[in-house]
Amino acid sequence: MTAGVPEPAGTPAVLHTPACELFGVRYPIVQTGMGWVAGARLAAATSEAGGLGILASATMTYEQLAGAVAEVKGRTAAPFGVNLRSNHPDVGQIVDLLIAEGVKVASFAQAPNPSLVAGLREGGVVTMPTIAAPRHAEKVAGWGVDAVIAQGHEGGGHTGSIPTSLLLPAVTRAVSIPVLGAGGFHDGRGLVAALAWGAAGVAMGTRFLLTRESTVPDEVKARYLAAALTDTVVTRAIDGQPQRVIRTSLVDRLEGRHGPSATPVALASALRLRRLTGTSLRALVREGLAMKRSEGLTWSQVLMAANAPMLTRAALVEGRLEAGVLPTGQVTGLVDDLPSVAELIDAMMKEAVECLERLGPPRR
Repeated sequence: MTAGVPEPAGTPAVLHTPACELFGVRYPIVQTGMGWVAGARLAAATSEAGGLGILASATMTYEQLAGAVAEVKGRTAAPFGVNLRSNHPDVGQIVDLLIAEGVKVASFAQAPNPSLVAGLREGGVVTMPTIAAPRHAEKVAGWGVDAVIAQGHEGGGHTGSIPTSLLLPAVTRAVSIPVLGAGGFHDGRGLVAALAWGAAGVAMGTRFLLTRESTVPDEVKARYLAAALTDTVVTRAIDGQPQRVIRTSLVDRLEGRHGPSATPVALASALRLRRLTGTSLRALVREGLAMKRSEGLTWSQVLMAANAPMLTRAALVEGRLEAGVLPTGQVTGLVDDLPSVAELIDAMMKEAVECLERLGPPRR
């Protein structure tokens, strides 16, 4: 049992995993740091309900993040995390904030670097990057990260090519740190399946986006709920990297737009993002140069990468379905309700217990 966190009566020991111990939470369920979605209300509700809520900092200014951290702490005393970009111009200041405020976990959508991991761990912050291949897990484990989220091809947003059912067994064999499964999870049966594959819990984005505490506009949530399992597509047309989204007419147009015709729109969005996040023009150029060097991108691809957050914001914040993209996991085709976060987590844990009871003890 985690110190200070009582284990609910009747919960099988198998559901209190090493991830629960590492994060200091009751249940092995993580709400991922979705840009424009994972704000203070959603993160706090998740942590208060016994999971691990994670704030998304990539689309916040430093001041907004500091305010969001304070708001989460005002809503719950439970542990929570912050998702950050290792190439963020204010990453050093953000690390200092996490350490000073006692934030439990730092997660990363892209691989951090060894010095960043070391600095966070020295400050008492658990580090947890998302990976999409066993070799990536081995690499970051060698840097000293505390856990990884292994996201399979079914997952939303930027995603890899290996299905979750193959990725999880491979990653849990490759590393000895706790592994959280992501991609396709939404209920208690999935949680039990992840544990059977060797994981220490699950991380979910789309399922938490479709809750009442999510600030995504209702008409946008309705579009997610209406999607079928076959209504998503993995495209490079948004920012040059494979990204799973709901297929819309805008996505189809983006896939048909290449080269010079895409550049003016991307440049305008990059400058708008700079104003919203308080990034100086010099920092924006410096970040673009770093992306160009580290990822081998052309300037057109760099502009596309800067354009992507604004396309997401148009839909998930402004509710403009015709002008924005809808990052999602394939699991959106199975979700048909909008529970509260507490109702979701409670139902997942009850179903996981029922699933374990149905399977019963192994025969001798």
